[in-house]
Amino acid sequence: MSQGRVLVVDDDESLRRVLQVQLQDLGYEVATASDGNDALASLARSASELVLTDLRMPGMSGIELLKRIRDEHPEIVVVVITAFGSIETAVEAMRTGAYDYVTKPVMTEALELTVAKALQHVRLVEEVRTLRSTLDRKYGFESIMGRSGALLHLLDQASRAAQTDATVLIHGETGTGKELLAKAIHVNSARKERPFVTINCGAIPRELIESELFGHVKGAFTGATADKKGKLEVADRGTVFLDEIGELPLELQVKLLRLVQQGEIAKIGATRIATVDVRLIAATHRNLKAMIEDGTFREDLFYRLSVIPLEVPPLREREDDIGELTLYFLNRLREKHGRPALTLPDALLPYFMRYRWPGNIRELENVVERLVVLAQSNEIALSDLPEQLKRDSPRLDFLPIELPNSGISIEAIEKELILRALRKFDWNQTHAARYLDLSRKTLIYRMEKFELRKDQYDEALRRHERD
Repeated sequence: MSQGRVLVVDDDESLRRVLQVQLQDLGYEVATASDGNDALASLARSASELVLTDLRMPGMSGIELLKRIRDEHPEIVVVVITAFGSIETAVEAMRTGAYDYVTKPVMTEALELTVAKALQHVRLVEEVRTLRSTLDRKYGFESIMGRSGALLHLLDQASRAAQTDATVLIHGETGTGKELLAKAIHVNSARKERPFVTINCGAIPRELIESELFGHVKGAFTGATADKKGKLEVADRGTVFLDEIGELPLELQVKLLRLVQQGEIAKIGATRIATVDVRLIAATHRNLKAMIEDGTFREDLFYRLSVIPLEVPPLREREDDIGELTLYFLNRLREKHGRPALTLPDALLPYFMRYRWPGNIRELENVVERLVVLAQSNEIALSDLPEQLKRDSPRLDFLPIELPNSGISIEAIEKELILRALRKFDWNQTHAARYLDLSRKTLIYRMEKFELRKDQYDEALRRHERD
């Protein structure tokens, strides 16, 4: 089976043939082209996943070919070949969109590693694209849409998890879209044609949850007039999503552990053990490690469930996505409520950006829907915004800062404020960022700017104490 299709472009026929043989020996399907025009014609006839091209060629240069491929075939990854003394040109090519480069003479080991990494990148991008497409098509992609680094990292991990049967533990605050992520993992897995069953461990009354999960036999208890399948049995060969797993009673955690370890369930009142084949995805907003310390959650179950832990970032840590989400909800909800002419001025977006959104995306959607329904004109006004968005940031009048006659450095004040906030919260970046009304990403950027690191600060403090 082919490892992938590669197009080799080089005007040197002997080098072209050497590269072709090397790649074929590594298991790749290889096409060749002698110049840029020949390469574009080849791509038009038959798609390749990767193009390996020389930079110096008569007629169309490798850089020009790279630009054409980027415009006409953006899904194809390009690796360039350059002479050892022309690394600057390779760097220029990477700025233009090349994935990587190899130098002449091309060593088989370097070629194998670079091509394998490039094709792995192609497939990862395709997996993430498929995941996004599925979310958009079936499950309302709005809950995890965006381009922030935190979100892309999460989708990368989720797409990898989807290819396995490993148990997944999703942690995130209320309203961040944990169930949507679980559904996306299921529909991108080998179990996608089988059931996806959701069980909210916190919503089912304690006296009913065992029967809901594991089922019962006729006569097992008062009111059990017939055999009943539990949801775990209904989901056989599919995926079970255990939402709010932290609410599951301790006595049922033992039975769930048996399912995870051995694929076995015991119905209430049954004398025989039943077997089921399910993939488990659990989610919680609670700190399970703290619950383990308190004795309210089993440590062995925690480690069985968290083979692949996924952390859904809160909206306040996705500052780059807030504007996009706001406008998305506005477009969708004004159609829903029959107000297609309603607009949100750009000047009001900062009010959305600086709010902390404790209810996350669910709260943002509710706020936008309220505005769509209640706005008095076709342009949302400042007076329409809820009070929590309009609330002013803390006034600087109350900060104990004395301005010296000789002048002052704003950067020095900023550095000192950040240092004091970090010290106040024992260098916990999340708490310090919230205190300073910054995103964590912005705080980290400013810490790097001012070279603020805990180890350096502690060392300076020790030197001061010695002196």
